[in-house]
Amino acid sequence: MNSTRSQQLTIGFSPCPNDTFIFDAMVNAKVDTEGILFKYEFHDVEALNKMAFKSKLDITKLSYYAFAHLTSEYILLDAGSALGRGCGPVLISREKELESDISHISVAIPGKLTTANFLFSLAFPNVNNKIEMLFSDIENAVLKGEVKAGVIIHENRFTYEQKGLNKILDLGQYWEGTTNLPIPLGGIVVKRDIPQGIMEKINRIMKRSVEYALKNPNSSSEFVAAHSQEMEPEVLKSHIEMYVNDFTIDLGDEGKQAVKTLLEKAKKLNIIPKFEEVLTVNDLS
Repeated sequence: MNSTRSQQLTIGFSPCPNDTFIFDAMVNAKVDTEGILFKYEFHDVEALNKMAFKSKLDITKLSYYAFAHLTSEYILLDAGSALGRGCGPVLISREKELESDISHISVAIPGKLTTANFLFSLAFPNVNNKIEMLFSDIENAVLKGEVKAGVIIHENRFTYEQKGLNKILDLGQYWEGTTNLPIPLGGIVVKRDIPQGIMEKINRIMKRSVEYALKNPNSSSEFVAAHSQEMEPEVLKSHIEMYVNDFTIDLGDEGKQAVKTLLEKAKKLNIIPKFEEVLTVNDLS
């Protein structure tokens, strides 16, 4: 449904159900894309984080902790984010409890730049033996005893108990308990050197795509299933319902405050550079 002469932009997002669900209408032209064609590619979120440091894509999904390092290069869309309550990463282990001092144990994380690692570091600042893994490999690494514990994200929230693993701490609940704000996991960002008018188009298209997905949930089912990791339909549904919500349509004041709080906490720890005050496309106008 392209209404004007086409312009092509590159876009990257993960094959996780919440991403394919919200991007389907946008990249497959089920909504008005205002003359923009999106050339998309799939990558694990940590791969996308690393690609962003090299400015490889015009538009990309990004962990909020990675965005915290890159606010001078990218600006956040007001639509498309994964925020919420009760949806954060979870620290798991084969043990029902870990010793009081866990500074020495090995913990698998889904990447240094992930919000999951940032939250784990807030809760357990003294743990130094972190092992980076693809998020989907962490459960098995814990099960096999390759690591003592692991920080899981995405659909693994719904499968770890079935595999006999135990929750040590819900890191999202830890965040909510200390900030009284939703947990900002990931957002969609655009290069700051793209003209403002194009940024605003992308912002509108992203919102349109999210709204279309929510109003027509079966429309994206083929696109979602084609890229998911052989998940049961119930897990797919639960995954989407957990990570796609009102904040995905529009961050709003509360969502923006959650993002800014994450940035402020990271800056206070001196682990990110100074961040831009204008964080989202809507804030430009």
